[in-house]
Amino acid sequence: MTTGLSLPPLRADHLTRRLTGPHGLYEHALLDRPRRRLGYTTDDNARALVVLSRGFPEVDIGLYLDFVARGRVPGGWHNRMTRRGRWADARGSDDAHGRAIWGLGCALHGPHADEARRALIPGLDLDSRHSRANAYAILGAAAALEADPGIPGARDFLRLASSRLPRAPEPGWGWPEARLTYDNARIPQALIAAGLALSDDTMIEDGLRFLTWLIEVEEGGSGFSFTPVAGRDPDRPGPRFDQQPIEAWGMADACLLATTIDADRRWARALEAAAMWILGRNDVGAIMYDVETGAGFDGLERDGVNQNRGAESTLAALGAIDALRSHLGSSVI
Repeated sequence: MTTGLSLPPLRADHLTRRLTGPHGLYEHALLDRPRRRLGYTTDDNARALVVLSRGFPEVDIGLYLDFVARGRVPGGWHNRMTRRGRWADARGSDDAHGRAIWGLGCALHGPHADEARRALIPGLDLDSRHSRANAYAILGAAAALEADPGIPGARDFLRLASSRLPRAPEPGWGWPEARLTYDNARIPQALIAAGLALSDDTMIEDGLRFLTWLIEVEEGGSGFSFTPVAGRDPDRPGPRFDQQPIEAWGMADACLLATTIDADRRWARALEAAAMWILGRNDVGAIMYDVETGAGFDGLERDGVNQNRGAESTLAALGAIDALRSHLGSSVI
């Protein structure tokens, strides 16, 4: 791993001053301005809880937490809210449910822990076969147990959700799904997190094995060449576009967790490469983070970057850089 890295400062300005409205975090932006008419999502407000709870203790997460807490419906979560504060769906996706659990679990580590706990406990009822939804929920339940080992229902839920993750690699492919889709590194990260929480060494080994495979497949000539938004089949190697910042964040987080349990230097090297993808070490050599405002660009394209700076990509950029900062220590900033 490179020593003496000089990382840019992490800024929440774009997130809190531009993308945050009266009800929470707006989903989309046109260039650096929020597209207010498109409203808000639980997906993004939950992601805000994950990122801000870890790397931004100076930011009050209360508005984002209230958004997520109010979205609960029987058996799930609302996802979409209009700009005027009305829910626009009866029930959102399983991923939204999983991300809500993830965000609330992380929020237990901050000053709003009591509110997060009250919202989380009844939400531990995700009934889904979707691997990403279960992975997000596992990360939330594991974070909750780390903050409060006695939280009711969290350990039983973690056992159930982890049993739903794919564990058998596809023949000749090495990945537990027929193709790579989105936020891929969250699957091995969730296996490792669940294995640690449940003292299941086999689950940890599976997570490390899948993470190793994913690193090898997504390594490019100048750093990571992530699976594009359309996914990736076994017979279609990269580089392909558009590549999304959430892949870098997921990879960085998964490798950060791996460094805590395994001294192999490959995890630290891959963590650095994932964060540096945001900072220009990618197929195009384009920087995906605005150091002046803390905004993240919406996608890496063949000829540069998507200049829109929405919530998902901003949070992913901040999350990936913060993961590396957490590993190196704040003295390098």
